[in-house]
Amino acid sequence: MADVLSIIRQYNVEKRDIVERDDQVIFGDFAWKKNAKTNYLIWGTGKDGISKDYYTLDCILFLLKNVSLAHPLYVRQAAAANVPVVRRPDRKDLLAYLDGETSASASIDKSAPLEVSMQRPTQLKRTVEEKTDTQDRKKPRLEDAHVLEDKERLARKLDAPKEMSMLPDQIRSSSLSDAMTLERISAIRAKIIVRKRTMIKADDEMASGMQRSYIDAEVDVTRDIVSRERMCRVRTSILQSAGKHFAKNIFGILQSLKAREEGSQRGSHSERREAHHASSHHSSSSSNQHTEKSQPVQAKSSAPTGYSRYEQEKFGNKEETEGFNINTMSSYHGMTLKSVTDGSSNKKPALNTSHAPPEKTPVPTPAARPAADAARPAQGSKRTSKTPIIIIPAATTSLITMYNAKDILQDLKFISTEEKKAQGTKRDNEVLLQRHKPGGLTVPYKIIDNPLKLSTDDWDRVVAVFVQGPAWQFKGWPWGGNPVDIFDRVRAFHLKWRELPVDANVQKWAVRVLNLDRQRRHLDRSQLQIVWEDLDRYLAKHKPHLRS
Repeated sequence: MADVLSIIRQYNVEKRDIVERDDQVIFGDFAWKKNAKTNYLIWGTGKDGISKDYYTLDCILFLLKNVSLAHPLYVRQAAAANVPVVRRPDRKDLLAYLDGETSASASIDKSAPLEVSMQRPTQLKRTVEEKTDTQDRKKPRLEDAHVLEDKERLARKLDAPKEMSMLPDQIRSSSLSDAMTLERISAIRAKIIVRKRTMIKADDEMASGMQRSYIDAEVDVTRDIVSRERMCRVRTSILQSAGKHFAKNIFGILQSLKAREEGSQRGSHSERREAHHASSHHSSSSSNQHTEKSQPVQAKSSAPTGYSRYEQEKFGNKEETEGFNINTMSSYHGMTLKSVTDGSSNKKPALNTSHAPPEKTPVPTPAARPAADAARPAQGSKRTSKTPIIIIPAATTSLITMYNAKDILQDLKFISTEEKKAQGTKRDNEVLLQRHKPGGLTVPYKIIDNPLKLSTDDWDRVVAVFVQGPAWQFKGWPWGGNPVDIFDRVRAFHLKWRELPVDANVQKWAVRVLNLDRQRRHLDRSQLQIVWEDLDRYLAKHKPHLRS
């Protein structure tokens, strides 16, 4: 019986051609299938209870075709062609046997079952080939000219897809990858994609035309529906405004109004006191005349008259209001925003409306002015706040913002702005934090990022500022907006990451730099504690009247 491995060795030594057709390998008058197993044992099988396995015919033939390649490259090519690989320990011994260098091999199993060859009937083959040639030499049919033209046109159209279907196989083949560079193969693949897009362009145009016709057919109905549409508006949707927040805008206006009223209140205290002295002096001199004039008015009011909005004095008694504590003479006119929100009924003292000119109050002498100034707080003037103020940058790129200022300065722990936003923290216009001191004491500090709302008295309470870097941060500040003059009166700090360089402006200014480490976060507390140590020394020396 013919041994397939011996025949392969014979053909390889004699340099004879081995024919591969479909799934068969032909050696003259003998033929085997490509997956037919030889009697060459695969390394690692047949030992330690592992069943025996043998190399197949196509595996050995693929090795002979690529014998010049290095083993790693050969393994890659075999995997791409989906062919079993000859293992490295068997490679040298198998090639020596197939090349005729050795006449036998220890890996050849003589007891292995041999694959039966399929003998090729030579006479039958010749008969089939002669019939095929005879059919090819038949005379072609005569067809009309227009039929031939249509066939030629169809053949030209079909040439492009055939070429494109062949190109990917050519690209995958190893011969093409060896002959052409990867850039050239990529260029060919790009051209194929472009040609495919041009081939289906007609379908895209047809689809777009159908869609356009559908829209044109329904345009009247669509226009009628859109004309009758109405936007749904409710109380909530009307109050909502894109880019605006009620708390941020309205409360800001109320804060500015409150600051304006408090500023004007301080300036008008002296004028109110002068008017009060003048009215009291004038009332004592004309009390008799006022009594005589009031009697006819009371007599006239006792007469039954109709309702008049200008004669509300008669409802001043409690009997007229049925026992309810209603002040019919009260009004919001002349009241400050604080008194309205607090619910108090204090209002500005009304000026004397009598026609008699008020007497001028004497101007106090310089010796009496200190006593008058000392008596001012006892007369009900607003108490000056002693809470220190710290200003931080309003830029979102700053490490300290209104979101995390309380965590950084009160808890001495850095939490990024992004984390606070993810937690749902809302931004406030100002933050009041409590600084914990040894002994269980707490000192309040006010944190803001909009210093333009501060009054003149509030600027005296500013003790620290966190610097971002650009000089435009101090635009509109007192002292001419000059950072050098500002830092002579206010302590300045700059918060940054340790690995980042210091800003050029910060290097020139009198600013205390605080470095935070991204990796060693346990050092944040020691760095942030520097702020309070520096502020304690500054307040004790320059502003002892504030809370510290």
